[in-house]
Amino acid sequence: MLRDLTPQAAFTGLLAAFVGFASSFAVVLQGLKGVGASDAQAASGLMAAGIAMGLCGIFLSLRTRMPVSVAWSTPGSALLAISGTVEGGFEAAVGAFLVCGVLIVLSGLWRPFGRAVAAIPASLASAMLAGILLTLCLAPFKAIAFDPLLGLPIIIAWVIGGRINRYLGVPAALLAFIAVVVFGVDFPSGWQAQLAAAVVPQPVLVMPSFSAGAVLGIALPLFIVTMASQNIPGLAVLRANGYSPRHGPLLSATGIFSILGAPFGSHATNLAAITAAMLASEEAGPDPAKRYTGAVVCGICYVIFGLFAGLTTAFVSLAPAVLIEAVAGLALIAAFSASALAAFKDERSRPAAAITFLASASGMTLLGISGAFWGLIAGGAMLLLLGKPKP
Repeated sequence: MLRDLTPQAAFTGLLAAFVGFASSFAVVLQGLKGVGASDAQAASGLMAAGIAMGLCGIFLSLRTRMPVSVAWSTPGSALLAISGTVEGGFEAAVGAFLVCGVLIVLSGLWRPFGRAVAAIPASLASAMLAGILLTLCLAPFKAIAFDPLLGLPIIIAWVIGGRINRYLGVPAALLAFIAVVVFGVDFPSGWQAQLAAAVVPQPVLVMPSFSAGAVLGIALPLFIVTMASQNIPGLAVLRANGYSPRHGPLLSATGIFSILGAPFGSHATNLAAITAAMLASEEAGPDPAKRYTGAVVCGICYVIFGLFAGLTTAFVSLAPAVLIEAVAGLALIAAFSASALAAFKDERSRPAAAITFLASASGMTLLGISGAFWGLIAGGAMLLLLGKPKP
């Protein structure tokens, strides 16, 4: 591997890791806390997710000699953020994470199951994702209403950073968040000791429990959005750059690492799309056969970032929650716009997509099951009434 490593691949791997972690860790924290995780459990989940996706990316890239970029499920985290605590608390959510991991493994091992998932109408999957993302995408504007002097610098930094480079918008917003916290927030007494204690990784083992509400309200929607918005696009990016990945082993591996990380609070590990575009393209070097080394470097950095997740979580907890929600919302605007466009593109399926979108965005809970599931069911029923739409 070392003889194939080039400075260009190493730099791209470092950049991809920074972009991947900095642009979405806030979403992961919001998601875990949204389903009942304590600060310690959320820090453990962020740590486990970072380590799991790093090790999975290293393993798959070395095994296949392809630049396989692995990430946590950012849209899945957005789903968790609006789902609310289910009956059974965070233990039931962890049980749902395990079920999701098993479903991802099955999608790779059993082709009929994978085909059944792929048969879910794209308009409904996109509408569900758009509805899930809407609430968090409103957070930047709520931050301005909360305190313009704290909220506006974050949005301005996002605009300027994105104008320079589309990958730099959210990292710039994150730097602005750090600045406004340091200079604009009154820290509680003892904050130095709090940060110092968080430097040492502190994994928290959560004993999972299982309930129908958590499986239907968290596991199934989490599985669907992870497959539709992460795994399938991740495979497409590799193919677009001239690689020929076998989807079964890749999906099964991400599912196994999802299962391994779940007891420590990690929600889902999957193939990446955005960072995959960086690592699989000429940005990582002119020789396609050597670009896998950039993905290995990226994986190593993810593991390191994961080990310091406790420090990240402790610092974030010092600030008003709406500010880190603003960073999370900015990270999801591009995904929201893309999913909304895909959801309402086909005129014949538009009413069904609208129902799915509204139910998913409503925050409703019925029989202990979140609105994302009911939105998908209602949209599917509407499609049956309307007739088969275009694929």
